[in-house]
Amino acid sequence: MVGILYHPFSKNQENVSPSPERRWISRSPEETFRLAADLARELPRGAVLALHGELGAGKTAFVQGLARALGIDRPVSSPTFTLINEYPGPIPLYHIDLYRIRDSADALGLGLDEYLHGNGITAIEWAERIADLLPPDALHVRLQPGEEMNERLISVSGGRPS
Repeated sequence: MVGILYHPFSKNQENVSPSPERRWISRSPEETFRLAADLARELPRGAVLALHGELGAGKTAFVQGLARALGIDRPVSSPTFTLINEYPGPIPLYHIDLYRIRDSADALGLGLDEYLHGNGITAIEWAERIADLLPPDALHVRLQPGEEMNERLISVSGGRPS
């Protein structure tokens, strides 16, 4: 059973007030994959996800769940050294890791602008390094360690107004 605190995509919510921030508790990488997959099914082409969290917080696991839901069958790994991994599929996934980037100027030198306004789904780890470049409708996904060893607190905010 998924350890969901609040699952915004379920039609049968009881006693949950609408909130601009959606929150979950994940107790395993598999649950994180499923939560990301649920979100992926709601994303339009061109969506940008700004992923926030310390090293080991689960950002790459989240992107692996996105990829699975988008029909991408290649292994997904963190592009820490390559900076950008492109995964072709029915809806392409662009996985960007800015851990080694200092600022927006460095990121623009990589051609980041093309991914921010592309036709696929763009997931950016360490997105706070280019906060001034993110589109106003970017979704901010925050992953934090929970109280238990494999527990993660995941929140999603921002995005296109509904």
